[in-house]
Amino acid sequence: MTYLVTGATGSVGRHVVGHLVRMGQRVRALTRDPARARLPEGVEVVQGDLSRAETLVPVLQGVAGVHLIDVGGPDYTPLPNGEEIVELIAAAGVRRVTLLSGWSQGTLEPAVTASDLAWTYVQPTEFMANALAWAESVRTRGVIEEPFGATKTAMVHEADIGAVIATALTEDGHAGHSYGLTGPELLDMPAKVAILSEAIGREIAFVELTVDQMRERYRAQGVPEEMIEFQIEVFGNVPEDAYQVTPIVEQVTGRPPRTFAQWAAEHAGVFSPGRGA
Repeated sequence: MTYLVTGATGSVGRHVVGHLVRMGQRVRALTRDPARARLPEGVEVVQGDLSRAETLVPVLQGVAGVHLIDVGGPDYTPLPNGEEIVELIAAAGVRRVTLLSGWSQGTLEPAVTASDLAWTYVQPTEFMANALAWAESVRTRGVIEEPFGATKTAMVHEADIGAVIATALTEDGHAGHSYGLTGPELLDMPAKVAILSEAIGREIAFVELTVDQMRERYRAQGVPEEMIEFQIEVFGNVPEDAYQVTPIVEQVTGRPPRTFAQWAAEHAGVFSPGRGA
């Protein structure tokens, strides 16, 4: 069987591809720029773009399952053409689909869940990979500046997200399920900073930003207003027990989710002076 992975060069997509390859599955990886894909040997890399649904027609041939992401560009804009994508997938005879949620619901999720496809919806909490945004400030100034320091979240490793998706694509029993994925522990910002400090062997300072400072910084970075407000909603002024650890990763994959300490050890070099992200 061949499995089509969209968003194959992203932080999660690469892990979906890797898990499928290790399972012995044939993988077709969709990317806008195949020349820069750098995916494992044996993966069929094809050019395409979810925001241009017509590019999916040739790459869906002979596919048993598709992994989808609900974003259409580098700015994480939700896709406007979800119904068209689902119609093409169904017309190609594909039956099994996984969908990784974006920061804001677009048209793809309702189209997938309303269809006759055997779908699995995967909704992770905060990605551990989001910590890469701190790399430059840690390397150059030894500091992490973020708002909402007391908010505890259960960050999830992108490899665990990829493992859940690969399992749901290739095994029975996951159709119609929505999986909220978390890591194994609740951590506030000082705890995350302490773990990262230990991993790199260097003290990192934490400076808590106000909401206004956060808005100013994100706007300067070109972050859409909708995403800024989404961040404030999900991380600011939340109840003490707003985020809880879920057992889904272990239930689906058969292994415990990776810790942030494991992630930090794997990526320590990125946060060291003289290294690029």
